[in-house]
Amino acid sequence: MFAVMVRTAPGGCSAYGTLKHVDDLDWQLRGLQGVDSTNSLALLNRRVLVGLSEGSPKWYDLVNNQATLNMVTAGAPRGLYNDDCSLLTLYAYLNDHKADTLARVVDSVQAFAQANDSEQASFLMAAGSAGIEAATNQVVKQANRDMLWWVYGAVIVLCLVTFRSWRAVLCAVLPLVLTSILCEALMVALGIGVKVATLPVIALGVGIGVDYALYVMSIVLAQLRQGASLSQAYYRALLFTGKVVMLTGITLAIGVGTWIFSPIKFQADMGVLLAFMFVWNMVGALILLPALAYFLLPHRKACTEQLTLPAHEHTRREHSSGMLEQGASFRPLEEVSHGR
Repeated sequence: MFAVMVRTAPGGCSAYGTLKHVDDLDWQLRGLQGVDSTNSLALLNRRVLVGLSEGSPKWYDLVNNQATLNMVTAGAPRGLYNDDCSLLTLYAYLNDHKADTLARVVDSVQAFAQANDSEQASFLMAAGSAGIEAATNQVVKQANRDMLWWVYGAVIVLCLVTFRSWRAVLCAVLPLVLTSILCEALMVALGIGVKVATLPVIALGVGIGVDYALYVMSIVLAQLRQGASLSQAYYRALLFTGKVVMLTGITLAIGVGTWIFSPIKFQADMGVLLAFMFVWNMVGALILLPALAYFLLPHRKACTEQLTLPAHEHTRREHSSGMLEQGASFRPLEEVSHGR
């Protein structure tokens, strides 16, 4: 139920001019998709007039007779107006509480109020379960964007303090942005709306996902500053923290993934979203982050042989090369004996 309140002067709720505006809005709302029926003091006057006229539909009208309007208003249910007749209510009964339906009703009422508000009557929103939900949707829609700006702003500042490189910050933050966009796309595909309960999910994914980027990027930057190539730095980062990142991401995803089988729809939806964000944040830190680092971070080219061989193999090759160089300075035993 969506309730529109009409505020008037005391005793003015039964005035013909006020009821005429209420009747116009009533008719407009009944023509909207998703509105099942309406109820108002103006509609009651129409019905009573038909009843007093032996049920003739010709009298289904809002008569411009103040005495008749006052008579009908005096016997009307108190749910349609208050005690001093300074506030009357128009009820719209909806087929559902979907965001599109609520948005259509809100837009229609707002447009009507802007065109018809006066000192005699002003149209106010909103009451009823649908009205409260429509107001909540408006606040959540604005809060969702504000929250993302604040979360990403804090993450960027902290990453900048940690890495002291705007290029490294871009490498760490861009995978998080991609995950947030994909999460919203998944919510649309699954029909999960953004509401008070689901609002913190994306922020939670950003807060946990940036940890993976910190683990990997910190090692990569440290190795690059020591003179290693990007490939070598990434390889050592995988050996040092890559396994931990993968283990953490998979463990968290499996843990919340069990919520999918919950009979509670909210818990099942949260299981899907959180598992998706944990996995994609892990993938972004292990795959997308080094790809971005290749284009953004300054680095030197790696030798092909050094890139393909492990560290202990490099040591063995260097040792073998040294032995060969030493052996080249000695003559074979046969040559020595023949020389004698």
